Amino acid sequence: MATLAEIRAKLKEQETRPTGGERTGGDNSIYPFWNLKEGQEAVVRFLPDGDSDNTFFWVERAMIKLPFAGIKGETESKQVQVQVPCMEMYGGTCPILSEVRGWFKDPNLEDMGRKYWKKRSYIFQGFVTEDGLKEDSKPENPIRRFIIGPQIFQLIRGALLDPEMDNLPTDILHGVDFKLIKTSKGGYADYSTSKWSRRERPLSDDEQTALKAHGLYNLKDFLPKKPGEVELKVIKEMFEASVDGEPFDMERWGQYFKPAGMSQATGDPVAKTTKAAPVVADDDEAPWEQPAAKAAPAPAAKQEESKPASNGRAEDILAMIRNRNKQ
Repeated sequence: MATLAEIRAKLKEQETRPTGGERTGGDNSIYPFWNLKEGQEAVVRFLPDGDSDNTFFWVERAMIKLPFAGIKGETESKQVQVQVPCMEMYGGTCPILSEVRGWFKDPNLEDMGRKYWKKRSYIFQGFVTEDGLKEDSKPENPIRRFIIGPQIFQLIRGALLDPEMDNLPTDILHGVDFKLIKTSKGGYADYSTSKWSRRERPLSDDEQTALKAHGLYNLKDFLPKKPGEVELKVIKEMFEASVDGEPFDMERWGQYFKPAGMSQATGDPVAKTTKAAPVVADDDEAPWEQPAAKAAPAPAAKQEESKPASNGRAEDILAMIRNRNKQ
């Protein structure tokens, strides 16, 4: 387990760095704190990563959302989104970001660039010490996983860099709990008042027993499978189709990636003998960017960002992108 000093050193190193056991989901091991109602809170206790090579007690996940103008062949299909892993998450080169980075040099393409930029989230594990959701059904293993968005992560990170924090918050005897507090701002869920407890708390006897009985997750096991050559070709095809405003082709891409809730297709865009990779969908992502329950409608600017590219300005942007690619 890394020390607090090692974590601080690693976090500071990242500030100056150039950008450039078998356990599966499908159960309720992910604690959906985003379902808290406005004004409610939950208290969690983070635990170390089971992978001793990981300096941090979390792993970073980087995904890219590709919007499509419906499903091919469905006359009344609405806009859908497909989520794909960014290769930079594995230390590789992402074909989408390689294209999109150049767009930020052109003010007319910046909005489109942000649309296709990677979205970060962070996977943690730990105990739920105060269940604000009052869950009816809880998993046998009380060690839960948490999908944390950038807003909450910055609060966690900031406290770790604070010299007044003397001990690791994951320490069994001298650690501290973290309080997830849900409010709203501008019609969207807001967690900016979430905070660490001021008091140390040793793990309870029940928590220590559970830790010994179940062990820690290796958090990297819950990252999407690294795309291979075939999947990278599919990702590039989907990206180009998405930018051109085309619908999602289930027959061509459905066995590799699919919109959440869609059934798996059988077409193979490359070779019939190629084994399909596991489908990657949105199902396990925390919707921290979605409007809070019973909150006021989102501001017009934010609503505009989520509209399909169907107006004249969008066509102009697509023309600029195509012209840039020809240069």
